[in-house]
Amino acid sequence: MGAEVLQVKGLNKIYPGKVPFHALHHIDLSVAAGEFVGIMGPSGSGKTTLLNVVSTIDRPTSGQVLLSGEDPFRLSSEGIARFRRRELGFVFQAFNLLDTMTVRENILLPLTLEGTDIGEMMKLADAMAKKLGITGILDKRTYEISGGQAQRTAIARALIHKPKLVLADEPTGNLDSKAAGDVMALMSALNKEEGATMLLVTHDAMAASYCDRIVFIKDGRTYSELRRNDSQEIFYQDILNALSQLGGDRHELSPVRV
Repeated sequence: MGAEVLQVKGLNKIYPGKVPFHALHHIDLSVAAGEFVGIMGPSGSGKTTLLNVVSTIDRPTSGQVLLSGEDPFRLSSEGIARFRRRELGFVFQAFNLLDTMTVRENILLPLTLEGTDIGEMMKLADAMAKKLGITGILDKRTYEISGGQAQRTAIARALIHKPKLVLADEPTGNLDSKAAGDVMALMSALNKEEGATMLLVTHDAMAASYCDRIVFIKDGRTYSELRRNDSQEIFYQDILNALSQLGGDRHELSPVRV
């Protein structure tokens, strides 16, 4: 593992209102270069809030978020937008692809926004599509492809510009178990082969079992941590055990996929 890509220090997030809601309490988290870290916890535990703050979509109330030692919240709003576009990659449950564009055009979007040379863009898109097994659908529209293919397209788009950190929010949430397993195996392979640093938020123990380490959050606080030392099967069982100790409905936490 390399240097720390992400450092979260004493992070608090309070949403104002008649009764202020303290969504995150003094969260400390670090993710090393090339690491694949999962965040798990019951609904309302603060997982998505944490992801939103790390991704600069939401601002922390107090505490610090550093990406490669840089605090993006010190930048102007234009600077933050540029930072998000250049340094981060996003994979969402709903894919968030543009259906007016082809698969290739969706993948190339981050490079198009940066004004990359067209020849270089095509070369990068072809290489990424080959790695993800979607070469045959590059000229299709997004409504002509399956959910699994759509998520592979989203992963290609998230990685095409070699971001410092890839953030994945429930990436298997809209997929059947076969497609979900395929997508997670691909993300794991890209993590290893490309050295892509990844932070995954998920309810799904199967998806989480592809990570190197899981951080469990409960009521906005870090609850426990689990590292993968043995086989994926053992890690999967360890995750299920940890989730049952965490409380909350088991079905809400982890749709068990056999």
